[in-house]
Amino acid sequence: MFIKKLFLAAASAMVFTGCAMMPAGGGASAEPAVAAAAERLRVAMIDPTPAALGALVADDLSYGHSGGRVDTKDSFIGDLVAGKSDFVSITITEQTIKVVGGDTAIVRHTLAADTLDSGKPGKVALKILGIWKKQGNDWKLLARQAVRI
Repeated sequence: MFIKKLFLAAASAMVFTGCAMMPAGGGASAEPAVAAAAERLRVAMIDPTPAALGALVADDLSYGHSGGRVDTKDSFIGDLVAGKSDFVSITITEQTIKVVGGDTAIVRHTLAADTLDSGKPGKVALKILGIWKKQGNDWKLLARQAVRI
């Protein structure tokens, strides 16, 4: 009987230790929060304000365009607010989200947009890879790379 109690105590300790080591908010449970942040970014890119965009992108943002240019947080926000990059509409399809380690997410999707960059109408179709990082309670875009399709 003593051996059985000792075994149960050891097994319980291993279960509780394993649970304590799991990252909080990881895996599939974080996917809706990442999807919500990605949607807020889509909306903010259509109607940009420094406050809305700044709340959604990391200070160390590396934002790669399909033409090879790479923006920082400041240049990304500045170009959107000034209308240099101007999205009239953005449609996101085929989005997948994979949360890794509880605080990093890989987001892939197809983006179709009508643009008015510097007043010139255009259309764009892209495949996007975004890396989102949980900072405090918020998911922020850390890196993004686009490829034309």
